[in-house]
Amino acid sequence: MRSLVARVVQAAGGRDMAVDKRWVFPDPIPASVDSALKDFAPIERQVLWSRRLTARDEALAFLQPEASCRYDPSEIRGMDAAVERLASAREAGERVAIYGDYDVDGVTATALLVEVLTGLGFQARAYIPNRFDEGYGLHTEALAGLRAEGIGLVVTVDCGIRSVGEAAAARSLGLDLIITDHHQPGGELPDVHALLCPKREGDSYPFKQLAGVGLAYKLAEGLAGRLGGGPLEAQLDLVALGTIADLAPLVDENRLLVWRGLQWINTLQREGADHRPGLTALAGAAGIARGKVTATSVAFGLAPRLNAAGRLDSALTSLRLLTTAEPQEAADLARELDSANRRRQALTAETVERARRLVLDGPAEPNLLVAADPSFSEGIVGLAAARLVEEFYRPAIVLVVRDDDVRGSARSIPEFHITQALDACADLLREYGGHAMAAGFTAGRQECEALLGRLRVLADASLGKADLRPQVQIDAVTGFEAVGEDLLRFLDRLEPCGYGNRRPLLASRRVQVVRSRPVGADGKHLKLTLRDRARVFDAIAFRQGGQHGRLPGVVDVAYHLERDSYLGVESLQLNVVDVRPAG
Repeated sequence: MRSLVARVVQAAGGRDMAVDKRWVFPDPIPASVDSALKDFAPIERQVLWSRRLTARDEALAFLQPEASCRYDPSEIRGMDAAVERLASAREAGERVAIYGDYDVDGVTATALLVEVLTGLGFQARAYIPNRFDEGYGLHTEALAGLRAEGIGLVVTVDCGIRSVGEAAAARSLGLDLIITDHHQPGGELPDVHALLCPKREGDSYPFKQLAGVGLAYKLAEGLAGRLGGGPLEAQLDLVALGTIADLAPLVDENRLLVWRGLQWINTLQREGADHRPGLTALAGAAGIARGKVTATSVAFGLAPRLNAAGRLDSALTSLRLLTTAEPQEAADLARELDSANRRRQALTAETVERARRLVLDGPAEPNLLVAADPSFSEGIVGLAAARLVEEFYRPAIVLVVRDDDVRGSARSIPEFHITQALDACADLLREYGGHAMAAGFTAGRQECEALLGRLRVLADASLGKADLRPQVQIDAVTGFEAVGEDLLRFLDRLEPCGYGNRRPLLASRRVQVVRSRPVGADGKHLKLTLRDRARVFDAIAFRQGGQHGRLPGVVDVAYHLERDSYLGVESLQLNVVDVRPAG
């Protein structure tokens, strides 16, 4: 892979580390915008302008997420039919199953609907398929088993939009289906009693980017309105967890739901009135202080632990953690998930290294990265694909090869819609689904070569002339004199930050490297002390330990400003995203 290797330097300990990134600076603020935002400090104006907030009232509204938009669930096509079918099920005493997925979005959506239905007097149970025995989505055998139990109605969450055959099988079993799914629909929709998907053609719901748990929450809202249930504040913690974990964009209604969910979690924890002891126990296992849960700590602390169960074995452990009311059981399950996450981390490291070697030994100048090995675990290949994308800025597919089939997980970049690419290969796939940046699929082993060949052609056509370097999107350029508590308080008002509403990234030029030392296991992280003419900051550069001893004395640095707590003492710290020679 000559083109990639040419942009990679050999780092300490024999590790390769991609360093060629493209820094993208914000356009200068127009004079009219600068004047309109005059009530804000100059660096605050830069950050607001980078988000194209150009008027004072517009900026103030964005800084108050509690005033964000919230839409009527009845605007979702199929909502009335779904609510009426559920209402009739309660009246008849009919048993209902909530059929979810094994990732955090699916597990939280399942827990949410089971809680709400049970609270409204339904006979409701959860069903989450096993990743290894069954795989993603609806399965005819599972539906038949539910029917044999006496289930008359199945509500899917986070799956089902492409399950045309399984929907037909459900009808033949005398089983009604309500499908709620936020993924991209295929060319043919399943024939079911009700189908809720804001992305389907003809749906008038104003916001199309709800996560699976967000869509489940809207169904719960519609049902509570019909049956006279009370407010659903107690489920907003689940909405926040699933929405953040699934990388749903934190804009519009998602931002409001996540903000309210985080407020709910932290308020209850601070008051000692937490209604979900499993979440508090898991936060403790992740080292997150009570009442200090943020979108970042969910993404990097809670979500990986909740996902670990489904990646290694069964997601039912995570479901039990989120639904138990017993503190002791919650503590035991949190320890179990924390242990599973450590095993997952070790397995991920092994898989990433093997996949990386396969990629580097592969074809020169690829626009699509592919790594296949029968030793890969189906629960880990998505993480490995994401790491390849992070390092090489190419769409990546990591495959598990079995006797007669292959199962693949794909991650992509904004320039290449991976699920649309799979749509163009539907004749070679047994099943698939996803969205623009992530997808999964199953194909026959005999079709795999043709499938990968077609995907490579599509990638070459889309990306052949693109500048495929990771972008470092700078929000504002500043000296250290403007970096302090006042700025951090302002940046906190942009929360919750994540996909779609990225954390503000600052850049400072011509900064002196006072000290540098590798830290962490195998020295994979880099601890820095940086100084400009105004002040000195400690900094941490995760997964950049290989730069120790290679940095010049004066650098440009791109970083997030954050609080660091050590032995109960808080201080400001720079979380370095990239560092390069000055100028």
